[in-house]
Amino acid sequence: MALSTLNSPSISGSCSRIGGIGTSPLSAARRRQGRILAGAGLALLPWLGYLAGTLPPAEAAAWVALDALEAAALLTAGTRLLRGDSRHRAPAAVLLLADACLDLATAAPGTELATALAMAAGAELPLAGLSAWLAWRRR
Repeated sequence: MALSTLNSPSISGSCSRIGGIGTSPLSAARRRQGRILAGAGLALLPWLGYLAGTLPPAEAAAWVALDALEAAALLTAGTRLLRGDSRHRAPAAVLLLADACLDLATAAPGTELATALAMAAGAELPLAGLSAWLAWRRR
C-alpha cells in the first residue's frame, strides 16, 4: 500500500510516462544510443562463452569476469536510456577503456596485436566514447 501511494500520479503531478524516478521523453537519438549500448551488451554474451572455451582457465576467469562486467554495464546503460531513465550513468566507459588497454598490453606481436588494435578502434573505444559522452551529458 505504501509503495503504491509513493508512486501514485497525484503525488508526482502527472502520469504522462510510466518509468519511475528520473524519466524523461525519449528522442530518436536517445533511442538509437540506448539500442547501440544494449546491443553491444548482448553481443558480448556469446563472446563470454568463446573466451571461456578457448583460453586457459586462469586467463579465462579474468577475461570473462571483465567482459561480464562490461556486458552488465552496457545492458544497464542501454535499457535505462531506452526507458528514459536519467540514472543511466553506468561505468561502461571505464570498463571498455580498461579492456582496450589490457587487450593491447597483453597481446602478442603479430595477429593477436592486430586483432586487439582492431577491437579497440572498431568497438571498445567508440563505445567507451559514447558511454562517457552520455554519462557527462545531463539530458
